[in-house]
Amino acid sequence: MNNYPISSQLFERAKQVIPGGVNSPVRAFRGVGGTPLFIKSAKGCFLHDADGREYIDYVGSWGPMILGHAHPEIIAAIQEVATHGTSFGAPTELEIELAEEVIRAYPSIEKLRLTSSGTEATMSALRVARGFTGRAKIVKFEGCYHGHGDSLLVKAGSGVATLGLPDSPGVLPEVASNTITVPFNDVPALEAVFDQAGAEIAAVIIEPVVGNMGCVPPQEGYLQAVRDITAKHGTVLIFDEVMTGFRVAFGGAQERYGITPDMTTLGKIIGGGLPVGAFGGKREIMDCVAPVGPVYQAGTLSGNPLAVTAGLTQLRLLRNPEIYAHLERVTKKLVAGFTEAASEAGVSTVSNRVGSMCTAFFTAEPVIDWTTAAKSDREAFGRFFHAMLEEGVYLAPSQFEAAFVSYAHTDEIIERTIAAARKAFAKV
Repeated sequence: MNNYPISSQLFERAKQVIPGGVNSPVRAFRGVGGTPLFIKSAKGCFLHDADGREYIDYVGSWGPMILGHAHPEIIAAIQEVATHGTSFGAPTELEIELAEEVIRAYPSIEKLRLTSSGTEATMSALRVARGFTGRAKIVKFEGCYHGHGDSLLVKAGSGVATLGLPDSPGVLPEVASNTITVPFNDVPALEAVFDQAGAEIAAVIIEPVVGNMGCVPPQEGYLQAVRDITAKHGTVLIFDEVMTGFRVAFGGAQERYGITPDMTTLGKIIGGGLPVGAFGGKREIMDCVAPVGPVYQAGTLSGNPLAVTAGLTQLRLLRNPEIYAHLERVTKKLVAGFTEAASEAGVSTVSNRVGSMCTAFFTAEPVIDWTTAAKSDREAFGRFFHAMLEEGVYLAPSQFEAAFVSYAHTDEIIERTIAAARKAFAKV
């Protein structure tokens, strides 16, 4: 029986005109099977699909909806600014205000350049790091995803891992050859790479809390070791906080763990639900960017008033510390409830959480890197995913994605979700 007939019809129609029927691969449900849901609307922590069904949402547009969908103040701000024009291709005061707001929250950022996506931000940050250092090589970590830039699609986790794809065709070997990958949470492996090629490494880019092989936190002292190694070798340390920025704390992972990177990339939350990215860092590094310096980067829609207004409104609302206290409390409650429900059903899971990011891995072994994450039972997760859909809970359609809790998730909603999980685990 097809419980999603309209979504199924839309998916068949979409496949005729869009590769795979989706505009981003993980949406295709290849990691869990079945037909992707087509969404009609969202409000607070709820989604409504084309077939008229309602779901408690733990995807949150992959992270930016930290206050919930269609927050009235953000929607009103977008509507107001839209009456004055949607894009000018010229500077506005709003861009300055958003940059100032971000810099206040991130002391490591002295100057900031806006982009239209997180991928643009990470690609640009790496180009700037190479221009600043005069070096070619970069280091990334297995299972970390930093967007679909050529040099970053090497052991990239997330959608690539879910689909079982090799390092992407179309990426030239000579580009990939300048990308060195090491396991996450493995200090000796990073030290060995720097002992061999430290003078050639322009940048280390890292998700300080990984979200793209599921939520994987850094082990105690790990980020400090990464900071010490890069500083010793004159290598630019880039924190990719596209996912963690304003999510795991107002000042991101660098505030939560007390580490100061040289550069930071941001996205998701700073767009308030609209497409925005940003990269920033030390003044001497950012002054390499055109028109001040020789490293070229541009974007016609970067800093457009709609996206900047949405982000600015959201960041100002997030100044309220009660929001983060609520997120911490209800996400902790959710993870504890999932763990108990799995145990009652005799299902082996290990849950990781940092702030309002979390993942329940279908494995009995602690998950600290890509090797341990990859041991998860993907078929069991797929069964759980569909059982949760039937119970009215929408999770990310991949074992290797984090779940996101919003301020709109109340205690009552969390309890409903845990009750749904008890029923779903019984079907695994």
